[in-house]
Amino acid sequence: MGMTVDTESRIEAGLEGARARTLGLLAPIDDADLVDQVSPLMSPLVWDLAHIGHYEELWLLRNVVGAAPTNELFDDVYDAFKHPRRDRPSLPILGPAEARAFVAGVRTRALDALATIDLDGDDPLLRDGFVYGMVAQHEQQHDETMLATIQLMEHFVHPDAAGWHPAPVARDDAGMVDVRGGAFFIGTDEHAWVYDNERPRHEVELASFRIDRTPVTNRQYRAFVEDGGYDDSRLWSDAGWAWRQEAAVEAPQFWQREGRGEWSRRRYGRREDLPPDEPVQHVCWHEADAFATWRGARLPTEAEWEAAAVHDGEPGGPRQMVGDVWEWTASDFAGYPGFVSFPYREYSEVFFGPEYKVLRGGSWATDTSVRRATFRNWDYPIRRQIFSGFRCAADA
Repeated sequence: MGMTVDTESRIEAGLEGARARTLGLLAPIDDADLVDQVSPLMSPLVWDLAHIGHYEELWLLRNVVGAAPTNELFDDVYDAFKHPRRDRPSLPILGPAEARAFVAGVRTRALDALATIDLDGDDPLLRDGFVYGMVAQHEQQHDETMLATIQLMEHFVHPDAAGWHPAPVARDDAGMVDVRGGAFFIGTDEHAWVYDNERPRHEVELASFRIDRTPVTNRQYRAFVEDGGYDDSRLWSDAGWAWRQEAAVEAPQFWQREGRGEWSRRRYGRREDLPPDEPVQHVCWHEADAFATWRGARLPTEAEWEAAAVHDGEPGGPRQMVGDVWEWTASDFAGYPGFVSFPYREYSEVFFGPEYKVLRGGSWATDTSVRRATFRNWDYPIRRQIFSGFRCAADA
């Protein structure tokens, strides 16, 4: 019905790639651990699995072809906005076998329906496969969330964990690079496979600035820890110092000081020596901000970050801006000038405001379908379980 082979192939590859990753992540995990909640910050893994299927049914079957819901109760149980994560274990959620059957059935029906859909028409939900890209990216984002949940499981050693790590940062890449000020275009006007908060593309005027060539490493962050960075209130914002005292943190999450002052970290159930040249992970915005202050620098705004990312990999330019760790920025999450919510307010708009800080770049756990310079992530400034790091900036 006018659909190009390329669009159809991309849709099928995106959906099937996401599903293979989802099932592969969960395959080694016992059913009891799929049902358990390892932290009030995270859902039981089986909730995420069934939520993926419900979201797909809602958008690819009910919205696109008018199909009836499998179970109307799911609209409540698997609505992420009705039930905070800490409450989800008490809901009547599907068990592991039922959840697997549910998502498999939805996928079969969605692919069957795809052959009947016109993706070249005027419907903005369908044009160029937008809604299919949204569903595929949604599943990939939940895969990253599930990886964060698995990392919080102290007793479980995931057999694939050895291959999950950010790229090392070469030690001779230390220092900052200069970005000349001027007019920069931020965001995108693309429609397919991008989110509403990335649009529209718009011009911003930036003063000249400097930005770290690479993300801050464990070695660099360890120097901050061992210099008493967590004990010096002058380095922290008022909110950050209050959080640090209440949480009683003295190092990034999963770090542990061993004998003779050495540090280790727990990674997917294994305790290992802290790798000095990897980007630091599992630090919250307050920790990143305090480190930057300690170093006599600051966090970049998200506009500065994106302007610098244009030069990622160029000789003398910044490196590793996409795909190592999510990088905290100084910016609150807000809509761009001319922002229009699409296709639902709950993806972006309801989170706009000073409560959330923007992260950029994508982590090693972020799929390539999401890993792009315009993608905007956001979270509370106290969150550490995500794969978050940062780089510093300074005025030129």
